[in-house]
Amino acid sequence: MAGPETGLTGTVEIVVGEADLAIALGSGDVPVMGTPRMVALAEAATVAALAGALDEGYTSVGTRVDMRHLAASPVGRTVRAIAEVIRVDKRLVVFSVQVHDDNGLVGDGTVERVIVNRAKFIG
Repeated sequence: MAGPETGLTGTVEIVVGEADLAIALGSGDVPVMGTPRMVALAEAATVAALAGALDEGYTSVGTRVDMRHLAASPVGRTVRAIAEVIRVDKRLVVFSVQVHDDNGLVGDGTVERVIVNRAKFIG
């Protein structure tokens, strides 16, 4: 099985909307991007980093997230997550992730994913 290598990167971007807010997600009572949405964005960046790097029939699943949410992003702000593969150990892939908006760093941390055979995993 071929696989990902260190240095691969993936980026995803959203414009914060009402559905992304802490109030809508039940993670707080302020009208800014909720931490669960930031974590989902970080995971999406890891998926983007692996796009095209896995053999046919394989996918990855998230197994661990360790993120810090450092700054608020209100409705209308563009938020971008960038994930970089920093370690590959057999099926385990570890990413460093940074989340930025127009004002700077919003969050950072690590995300771990494990490569699995899609059919076996679902079956």
